[in-house]
Amino acid sequence: MTKNVQLSISGMHCASCSTILTRALQKVPGVTEATVNYSTERGIVTYDPAKTKVEDLFAAVAKKGYKAALYDSGKGKDREEKRRYREILETKQLFLIGLFFSLPALLISMALSQLDIRLPFENYILWLLATPVQFYVGWQFYRGTWHSLRNFSASMDTLIAIGTSAAYFYSIYITLFQPELGQYFEVGAILITFVMLGKYLEAVAKGKTSAAIKKLMGLQPKTALVFRNGKQQEIAIDAVVVGDIVIVKPGQKIPVDGTIVEGHSSVDESMITGESIPVEKKKGDAVIGATINKTGSFRFKATKVGANTTLAQIVQLIEDAQAKKAPIQRFADAISAYFVPAVIVISLLTFFIWFVVLGEAFSFSLLAAVAVLVIACPCALGLATPTAIMVGTGKGAEKGILIKGGDALEAAHKIKFVIFDKTGTITYGEPKVTNILSFGNTSQKEILKIAASLEQHSEHPLAEAIVADAAQKKISLEKSSQFQAIPGHGVAAKLGSKTYYLGNTRLMQKQHVHTNTVAEQIIALEEEGKTVMLLSDGKTVLGAVAVADTIKETAKKAVERLQRMRISVYLITGDNQRTAQGIAKQAGIPNVFAEVLPDQKAAYVKKLQKQGTVAMVGDGINDAPAIAQAEIGIAMGSGTDVAMETGNIVLMRNDPQDVAKAIRLSKITMAKIKQNMFWALFYNVLGIPIAAGILYPFTGWLLSPMIAGGAMAMSSVSVVSNSLLLKMKKL
Repeated sequence: MTKNVQLSISGMHCASCSTILTRALQKVPGVTEATVNYSTERGIVTYDPAKTKVEDLFAAVAKKGYKAALYDSGKGKDREEKRRYREILETKQLFLIGLFFSLPALLISMALSQLDIRLPFENYILWLLATPVQFYVGWQFYRGTWHSLRNFSASMDTLIAIGTSAAYFYSIYITLFQPELGQYFEVGAILITFVMLGKYLEAVAKGKTSAAIKKLMGLQPKTALVFRNGKQQEIAIDAVVVGDIVIVKPGQKIPVDGTIVEGHSSVDESMITGESIPVEKKKGDAVIGATINKTGSFRFKATKVGANTTLAQIVQLIEDAQAKKAPIQRFADAISAYFVPAVIVISLLTFFIWFVVLGEAFSFSLLAAVAVLVIACPCALGLATPTAIMVGTGKGAEKGILIKGGDALEAAHKIKFVIFDKTGTITYGEPKVTNILSFGNTSQKEILKIAASLEQHSEHPLAEAIVADAAQKKISLEKSSQFQAIPGHGVAAKLGSKTYYLGNTRLMQKQHVHTNTVAEQIIALEEEGKTVMLLSDGKTVLGAVAVADTIKETAKKAVERLQRMRISVYLITGDNQRTAQGIAKQAGIPNVFAEVLPDQKAAYVKKLQKQGTVAMVGDGINDAPAIAQAEIGIAMGSGTDVAMETGNIVLMRNDPQDVAKAIRLSKITMAKIKQNMFWALFYNVLGIPIAAGILYPFTGWLLSPMIAGGAMAMSSVSVVSNSLLLKMKKL
């Protein structure tokens, strides 16, 4: 039995750090899967508690020079927020300190030299200005390099540390032994300052990518008014316990999830479901924490508090999704792992070719080698995928589309087939009795009475419709015994001493009851999209009850949009072919799988998977195996916990149109990831040769390490900014 744990990791400097930690955690005995995300600074580990402990995971992280703690999805969010704020503040301070020292160095070294003004002890002044930048502002790069060397790897920090140290120590040598030659103190100082500017802008932008979570977390009220010890008390939200009676007045936010015990009102649930129309609530109805009570006042019994509330689970779902890596991220991780050592080799070759082979000056060769090191930092590549996934999952959450991970977000853009379950997905799942037929001496009223008496213990939506119709007509029901639900067929039970059967024609065939004489009437009703249930005493058909479930208004639009996206749409249902075709025709669905038993649904999904990627959309327990079988399982938010747990995507609004929106979100997010990766790689492929001086023989132009540093910093910022543009896209 494996267990999942989420770690909060501190001390990471770049994408290479996450690769090092992922490998370290994967090597811990008992760990079956591990992924560390640089953008969210979190790791998700699946492990066997019998073989390893959480402390072993902490130790593996600590051994690599980083710190790990359990990520607390409750109070930990505040700590994460404070840590993120502290990171932005510290990075900003380091940048300003770097600017304070490096700007005068740049003015002395460049501006004054252009005016042919020389200061006394100029090189020593520059040395003095560069040192705090090199070893205080730039200390994190040395620390990161040391961690990398301990782990026999190299990272972005390695490139910065080697490049700036080369310029700094070469300048010391010039100052002490050959002052007539030019020094490069300002190069290292400005370079480190530029990198800190990039890190600051990156930290600010990364903070914006998690805006959806902050927005959701801000919805929860801080206090609740509860009825305890015979009086009203206002208590902190964290102090509310299951079973508390909570009082909600007009205009107030509902503190936690619960069930109304007194009063009625209309509730605005748009922040959770995306549905703009307030929902009427009365005694017995469920209410969701963080939604807004509009008109009346009511009391409700708290059923879910703390981390178990709907809002908390949505936030947890988004955070888990953002911490998971998409398969495409492995490509970036693989490149990053080999990229840095390759860059160091290219830098050494650059120096060797210019200095040894072509006989250029030492300083010229050194600057070219430093420029190669600096411009090639793979940070932008490491940020390409996670930042886009963070924004994409956040945007989905705002629209009531909860995506459970980067892998689901990536797979959804490949969908070729969408299979819709009928009840509760294409239809409202609230069927009503439309026809009662008698095929003998039994009256219609008696037919309904027997049918409702049989179905009174069933939880099937069709059963509920029959029982509700009997209640509306004030028909008293008989006590049944030996109730038996026959999946995909119907029900059987005893009323008094007599056994009755209520179900489809397959059930009648199973009981050897002939239906030939009533076949025409059944067919006529089924062609209207109605479900017909036959009532039998085991010998003949006594009558029939026809039930119709209304199609959701948006179902046809959803199907049309999916077809425009070149996705084939199927309807799957236990109804017979004629009824299924009637429903499918109303929804505009061309392909139908009818008379499918619950345990057969997964087999139909498997059959289509041979032709392409399949998404299964459902809301019930009987849909869970098919949802699990499909590459993408899409669960309606009104469905059962089993379906929602199994699905990769949960649609909180229960709107079929959101299926197309989820696929569209996947497509635009994947497009952003590919754009980010292209520009990150293109930047490096183009930048490295220019930094190495390939244009110098033809143009006399050599890329300054300072410009290379600025370009490198801005490449990371541009990738994050490009991901943030996802917020502007329409779904």
